[in-house]
Amino acid sequence: MTASTGKGSSADQEGDREADRERRSCPAQVDPLAGLRAPDDPPWDVYLTGTVFLDIIFTGLETAPVRGTESWARGMGSSPGGVANMATALARLGLRTSLAAAFGDDHYGEYCWDALEQGEGIDLSASRSVPGWHSPVTVSMAYEGERTMVSHGHEPPPETEFSEGGAPDCPPRARAAVASLTPGKQAPWVAQAASEGTRIFADVGWDETGAWDLAGLADLAHCEAFLPNAEEAMRYTGADCPRAAAHALTEHVPLAVVTLGADGAYAVDRRTGESASVPAIAVEALDPTGAGDVFVAGFVTGTLAGWPLADRLAFAGLTAALSVQEFGGSLSAPGWSEIGAWWRKVQSVEGQDPTALHRYAFLAGLVPEEQDEASPWPLRRAVPTIGFGRST
Repeated sequence: MTASTGKGSSADQEGDREADRERRSCPAQVDPLAGLRAPDDPPWDVYLTGTVFLDIIFTGLETAPVRGTESWARGMGSSPGGVANMATALARLGLRTSLAAAFGDDHYGEYCWDALEQGEGIDLSASRSVPGWHSPVTVSMAYEGERTMVSHGHEPPPETEFSEGGAPDCPPRARAAVASLTPGKQAPWVAQAASEGTRIFADVGWDETGAWDLAGLADLAHCEAFLPNAEEAMRYTGADCPRAAAHALTEHVPLAVVTLGADGAYAVDRRTGESASVPAIAVEALDPTGAGDVFVAGFVTGTLAGWPLADRLAFAGLTAALSVQEFGGSLSAPGWSEIGAWWRKVQSVEGQDPTALHRYAFLAGLVPEEQDEASPWPLRRAVPTIGFGRST
């Protein structure tokens, strides 16, 4: 099945930039937790903490940059990156999202703050603007379906609570939180949040130490779900295939989800004995930046909504597939309008595989039936240039 979604303009004209400045937070069209909400619920559905980067993305490169030469890219975009990728994806799926992060007080930091708070409705009350600190920046170059990144940044001043990637010791109450595990390090907020009933979902980066020791991921003991990619899962478990790795991981965490790239994803829930495998959706990828974060956001959404495991995997894969067709990480995340547009489009394709359609039939009761003229469509997207003044 091939995803299809409409493309907005590059938004590089002054009128588009002015519209961006005037945009204010718009609620998602769908609240996936509407039937579950109660007066005594936590104020937030998901809590996140981490580093916000300004991402500058070059796409359409013919090959990787070659030393001593100049390469021209056919496309370019700028958007908030780092933990902002997942925060934006969660907010666009209708989850009430709170983010704790340090922001520089330069133009880049102001742009990222405004894009997240005013553009996406993300709560930044636990975040801080750090005087005299310039924002971390990542340049991402996408080519041949892959990407190469170059980043630059400095640690926040030691007097801030966000130095060395730290976060408030007492995070706000939330249904769930997403933690990025680091080998050999613990984040005190994870245990604190878990002790208060927050469901912890964790991903992990490449182990630069080469140890690949699950015992080094101490915070995994507080997690409900662990979502590594296939290579990471096999290295941590010593298994010779991703599915075996997923089963091995359930000895350490209740729910293991292993992403398989072009082959989709596989998950095992130790508590129910349930397993599920869902193939990937074939798309023409423009930029893979942030696709993993969008996948996690989709899976968290389905889990909090109480969907079956296979539906959660399918939804996570769909949101990730839609995201790679746009520039950037955070601002490529799809909203319900785009999900609905895709669902209506694939049903109209002649000769569509009935089995594939049935796999996504759960969307029929969720997506908006028609485009609401008052809804934010098209969604705010990464643009070649960024504004230098705060929104007023």
